[in-house]
Amino acid sequence: MKISFTTKEYARLLELAYLGRWVVASRKSEDAPPARRYDDVFQKLFELAPSLGCADLVEERDGVPGPSAKLEENEHVREFIGEFENDTFWSELVTRLAEGDYAAEQAKRALAEAPGVEPPPTPDQRLKQIEDAYWDEFEKHDLANVIVLRGGRG
Repeated sequence: MKISFTTKEYARLLELAYLGRWVVASRKSEDAPPARRYDDVFQKLFELAPSLGCADLVEERDGVPGPSAKLEENEHVREFIGEFENDTFWSELVTRLAEGDYAAEQAKRALAEAPGVEPPPTPDQRLKQIEDAYWDEFEKHDLANVIVLRGGRG
């Protein structure tokens, strides 16, 4: 197979490869199986970089080509990683808080269930309602109203 890239396109491909590898390895070590799955392709892309005008984006470490400091510190790459981490934080926070609230509601409902009471929404509907309430809160106030209780549950 033959593919043609301009230097600018190849530089962006290296950025994508770096970002993809970073996402896969961000919660594990570089040597974890999920990250190692892509090692061969990752190294091939970086081996070809000098011949495609992107030598400044590659650095050899222990005889293995990889991203240079210039690539790792690239403004667009850093910005994307920052946004990804921020989005991940908020999504995880909202989901976990909503799941905790829903579990507490279910426990209360089981204790107080009485005949003639309107049936509760489905679990998915209720979780969505709770998540929406958290999103509204965080969009209005960021973390200003979050209180962390240490050593126990409130």
